Amino acid sequence: MGFFIEEAKEHLDTIEQGLLDLQSTMSDAEQLNELFRAAHSVKGGAAMLGFDSIQRVAHHLEDYFKILKENPIKPDRQLEDLFLKGFDTLKELVEAIQSPYGFQESQGQQMVQEAQPIFSELQTYLNQLLKSGTAPVVKTNPDAAALVNAALKKMLQLFKQGDSPTSRQQLGTLCNRMGQLSTSSEWRGLLRIAQAALSNSQNSYSTLAPILIKELKQAGDYLVAGRISQIMPSQTLQKLAGTVPPVPPSAPAPIASPNAPKPSVAAESSTLTARTQQLVVPLEPRAAARVLLEAFNKEQLIELAEFLMKAIQ
Repeated sequence: MGFFIEEAKEHLDTIEQGLLDLQSTMSDAEQLNELFRAAHSVKGGAAMLGFDSIQRVAHHLEDYFKILKENPIKPDRQLEDLFLKGFDTLKELVEAIQSPYGFQESQGQQMVQEAQPIFSELQTYLNQLLKSGTAPVVKTNPDAAALVNAALKKMLQLFKQGDSPTSRQQLGTLCNRMGQLSTSSEWRGLLRIAQAALSNSQNSYSTLAPILIKELKQAGDYLVAGRISQIMPSQTLQKLAGTVPPVPPSAPAPIASPNAPKPSVAAESSTLTARTQQLVVPLEPRAAARVLLEAFNKEQLIELAEFLMKAIQ
């Protein structure tokens, strides 16, 4: 649990800093994504350890940050105050589980119940802001699908030609042009991160090509389908762009030894199998937790936690 508390504190700091200057946060798609991911990570960690009260509050904030991502509104003092009040509840819950007198989930549920009017008011006020027209309409080029596909074909050709300063500049220009296809902050933020990854000459084409082509193609599909909130750069792309600190290198270790029986968590994770045939976890605990939270869904994390608790008893 100590690891969860340490991680939760970091995520709380991220959320608090973003809320204290919400207007600035709203103008930065990547910073807004950080708030969303922080709430999501706290929710996942709490679910894994059975802290339902923390999970519920973090889920509330995650949902509201998603609204901001999908409908970038102009925040005012009332919105900031409501967000901070909701955040204070999450912070108090995390502090409560550190109490030397112990923490009862019933105590947490009582805190959640007392805070429910705050979240209801926040939801209502967000709806009012959306209906009042403060949220700008995202405009997307009607030919975006064809233009994105054409740009990706050109990018693939440039990657095949081999690395050179000229080709990197041309790839960056293509990203810039693709960014102009929509006013979506998520779409433009992704393209800026792609440009940053391309500008780093230490990133080889063999590394960049499959990641960029796949993520831009997927994001383009989301853009055309109107699923803008799902446009988000992967951690791998962010690391290539230098927008997140890299995980400290450590010797990888599999979840289980080759002779150990495979838990049903791995057997049930069909989506994970489609993405990778084997999950490798770093030895450093914090990095290992990040990998697990990203790879498994809530039910799988809970089952995995049960296996781990039995193993150390």
